[in-house]
Amino acid sequence: MISYDYARRKGLLTLSWEDFGNLSGQLAEMLAPHRPQAIVGIARAGLFPATAVACALRLDLFPARLTRRQADQVVYAQPTWIVPISPEVAGKVVAIVDEMADSGETLAMAAEAARQLGAAQVLTAALVSHTWAKPAPQFTALAADALVVFPWDQQVYQDGEWQPHPEIVAGMKAAGIV
Repeated sequence: MISYDYARRKGLLTLSWEDFGNLSGQLAEMLAPHRPQAIVGIARAGLFPATAVACALRLDLFPARLTRRQADQVVYAQPTWIVPISPEVAGKVVAIVDEMADSGETLAMAAEAARQLGAAQVLTAALVSHTWAKPAPQFTALAADALVVFPWDQQVYQDGEWQPHPEIVAGMKAAGIV
């Protein structure tokens, strides 16, 4: 299985933890007028902004895992359910939050699952979204077609030392950044 199509990225955007905090705050402000009653966070990395938004809005957080990855390696061509959305979303206005909307498939699948569980209304949100995401999230704090490096992906602990995330290094090469 090949990784994401990094060659189509335009430039590099490295986000700091402060950037993450600011963008998460913006996402909470965008969602607040719609009065969500619960947040569904898409694990793994979507739990970072989902937790920040849930805390800011003082809402319950329900983690779910819908991914192409296993042990941080892309192994599925399509997003695959690992941990389903909680039935606690029934009857609630739910905001589904992920860190990145690349293809748009993950948020769309999660939104449909929440609807099937009886959510009264489903809002989709991403910290960052690429312009080619179809469908695009209803709310995004930042639209960027760059290779986005989130603070949690800048370094990984591997082989007994901290080093640049190998997928980010490969993505930068594929995008012609290094």
